[in-house]
Amino acid sequence: MTLRPLFPLLAAASLAACAGGPPPEIATPTPELPQEFLFATGVDERASLAALLPSDDPAFIALSRQALANSPTLGEALARIEQARAGAARAGAERLPNVSADASVVRSRTNIGTFPENAPFELDLDQTNYAANINARWDPDIFGALRTQERAAILRVDAAKAGASAVRLALITEIAATVIDWRTLANRMDELRSDRDAAVELSRLAAVREDAGIAPGFDRVRAESAAAASRSRLAALASERNRLAGRMVTLTAQPLPEVLAALTSEAGTPSMPDAPATLPSALLNNRPDVVQAAANLAAADADLAATARRRFPRFDLSAAIGLLAFNPSEIFDEDSIVGALAASVVGPLLDFGRLEAEIDGAAAGKKAAFEAYRGAVFTALGDAETAYGLVTSGDAEAQAAVEERDSAQRAARLANDRYEAGLADFLTVLEARRSADASGERAAAAIGRARRARVVLWQAVGGDAAGGDQETNRSISQ
Repeated sequence: MTLRPLFPLLAAASLAACAGGPPPEIATPTPELPQEFLFATGVDERASLAALLPSDDPAFIALSRQALANSPTLGEALARIEQARAGAARAGAERLPNVSADASVVRSRTNIGTFPENAPFELDLDQTNYAANINARWDPDIFGALRTQERAAILRVDAAKAGASAVRLALITEIAATVIDWRTLANRMDELRSDRDAAVELSRLAAVREDAGIAPGFDRVRAESAAAASRSRLAALASERNRLAGRMVTLTAQPLPEVLAALTSEAGTPSMPDAPATLPSALLNNRPDVVQAAANLAAADADLAATARRRFPRFDLSAAIGLLAFNPSEIFDEDSIVGALAASVVGPLLDFGRLEAEIDGAAAGKKAAFEAYRGAVFTALGDAETAYGLVTSGDAEAQAAVEERDSAQRAARLANDRYEAGLADFLTVLEARRSADASGERAAAAIGRARRARVVLWQAVGGDAAGGDQETNRSISQ
């Protein structure tokens, strides 16, 4: 057997192999993180991340369940996963043989002028071909280009899953924060109603004293002004309440009556759980945005490898077997069987920089993915540091605001008693009342900010570190 027919293929493969080479090296070191969070002071080793959510609030439970089931944003993210899975399935199928079948009937007429005038055979100018074929083609992927493309597609499925987890995390966080804001707003409105009622009572008392001729009419006017100020602030908070309800409609994809029914449900005494301890390095595994960025980086690396392997020759094996006859009655005869077997190799020789430009583009894509990964890591680090700081400062603010409220209310009661006994003037009572009124609303707002800071911390560290979003979803569904 002579090898001479194979020389052109071997020469093409050799020349193409000369263009081959490894992809450019791009360093992608894991960012160095500190050993601990600087602002994580006063943390409890036994505390749980899941306890940071208002899981004892029936409004949060109901609205979270509805959002996880109906949110368009989350539904879109889940559809992205299915899209990525379809892409991975297609990439995997490219490594398998492609088999197709066809059948045809061709009627043709030949011009007699194409033959010599005295042809020694009988001419049949009209001819009908009946054919049926099975064709197969397979790329053995000797240099692994298809394999790396499939790996990139699978990594994009992981990225899509992490993206959906990030959407779920943000959705639960936003609902928890909105529920806390709603409860805080209700507490502030209760304080303002108490302020208004106290101002009305002062106005009534001032009117009585005015009628008795023992106090000027100006005292009653000032008391009525204080009551009007409380009513004005109540109206402003009602507007904010409407905004929160509309926001919840967007988050849960539920009509407003159902949202209001959940938000107006009774809630117990809110808890103030301690901030749990966690490590900065845990962000790399717990934060969905960091996991997604890492998967995108790995996919970009596979894309670069696949592009670089296009420098190597590509082998293609094909085969066909079929039936060809010129009469329908002869199509299944043994003589009608036809077939072909072929092997080919294709490799780049002179493309004038086209492939190198694609490799450079893929390398730049990997660099961009690495910088995005670094950005996600340090964004997570900054978010966690900020969240721990918010918890610490929020607790300090809430404690100081509560102490101020209690002190101001005692002073207001004392001033009122002295006024009724004739030992203090009305201006002293009014100033003490104003201070107590403002301190009550400030305390309610400070407590709400401290509770909200815990939800921010839960999101910043990536949700429940022990069980992830699945554990949160399980508790909500229960």
